[in-house]
Amino acid sequence: MARDPRIDAYIERAAPFAQPILTRVRELVHEACPQVEETIKWGMPTFVHAGGILCGMAAFKQHASFGFWKHALVVGDGSPRDGMGSYGKMVTIKDLPPKKTLLAHVKKAMKLNEDGVKAPVRKSAPKPPPQAPDDLVAALKKDKAAQATFDGFPPGCKREYIEWIVEAKREDTRAKRLAQAVEWMAEGKRRNWKYENC
Repeated sequence: MARDPRIDAYIERAAPFAQPILTRVRELVHEACPQVEETIKWGMPTFVHAGGILCGMAAFKQHASFGFWKHALVVGDGSPRDGMGSYGKMVTIKDLPPKKTLLAHVKKAMKLNEDGVKAPVRKSAPKPPPQAPDDLVAALKKDKAAQATFDGFPPGCKREYIEWIVEAKREDTRAKRLAQAVEWMAEGKRRNWKYENC
């Protein structure tokens, strides 16, 4: 069982409540996967098997966490983790799942790595289409060229103009930005046209 001395040091530096949690998790990972390799990734103890990350653990000021790299596939419910590892925030050793459960999860994670299964890609929800404020809608109605340009923009380009206008702190600044936006759109320009490659 190869041990990385950096992980020993990490556990020693952890808050006293976290030390038994981290020690227990480490022992169970080694028990389930004797050939596991230890390393430090992103400043946290990480366990590697069959060329891929198996799981990792971390200690924070008020809690510890432990999570599988392929959480949704290992834990089996198909849900993404909430950012606090596979078992949530842990403050005592009692917060760990039963030994049998944790060992089964480690073995499942091992098999996924051995079979070359990739971690599912998390897709972020698309942003809703941007809603133009009333003053922009009214200004565009008065300028057909600007309206045509705005209508032809993809959502991201529309959003850049809308956010620039609505983020103005003062009314006079907003009015200037609105006039400038209509002028640029009438010329077929995107909001950040000055910075685009010609």
